[in-house]
Amino acid sequence: MKDKALHPDAGLANGMEEKRVMRKLVFFIGGAGAGKTTVAKALAARRHAALFDMDTLSRPASEAIMRLAGLDPNDRDSPVYKAYCRDLGYRLTMDAALENVEIGSDAYVIGPFTKETEDPHWLERELAAIGASLADVEVKVIFVTLEGEGLYRQRIQERGSVLDGWKLENWGSFRKSLVPRDTRWNLPSSSVLHYDNSASWNEGRITQLEHFIYGEGS
Repeated sequence: MKDKALHPDAGLANGMEEKRVMRKLVFFIGGAGAGKTTVAKALAARRHAALFDMDTLSRPASEAIMRLAGLDPNDRDSPVYKAYCRDLGYRLTMDAALENVEIGSDAYVIGPFTKETEDPHWLERELAAIGASLADVEVKVIFVTLEGEGLYRQRIQERGSVLDGWKLENWGSFRKSLVPRDTRWNLPSSSVLHYDNSASWNEGRITQLEHFIYGEGS
């Protein structure tokens, strides 16, 4: 029998196959101000995962569309924005994330995903677009939440983003998006975590989430 060590191409192929089996698609979901971007960035920096923030990816297109329509380019919450730009933002984000999953990279995706989590078949349709399934992509969902509506409002005010104007001016309507929720995707309960981000962020909390995604021995 020939020693496999003498055949580096075979070893590379085996290594690539192993990486594909272990590839992960992780969703960081939650209301505005919960800190899902902060959480995802901290983990991505530690694990060198590809990061896809819907706000970042869709912003140039959303601003252009809203300006062409003669509307506020900083609007991200009104019914008009959702009609014109919402689905495009999710499509841009998922296409970029899935392209990375397809080549074997772990992908972290950030966004509210309100409508998508209500569709039991949405996730499997997305994976099927790259010839993948839940059998060969490990999906984890982290719902990032805060303790109480007041803390959401406080953090939104503190970050001072021009994209939050509509939220604060229409708080009575916007607050409905902050209610606790779950996903209807075909995932085991062990793959979904409701994470209270009310406390101060520290290394121990990063490690806790890292263990959820990669296992205790990561």
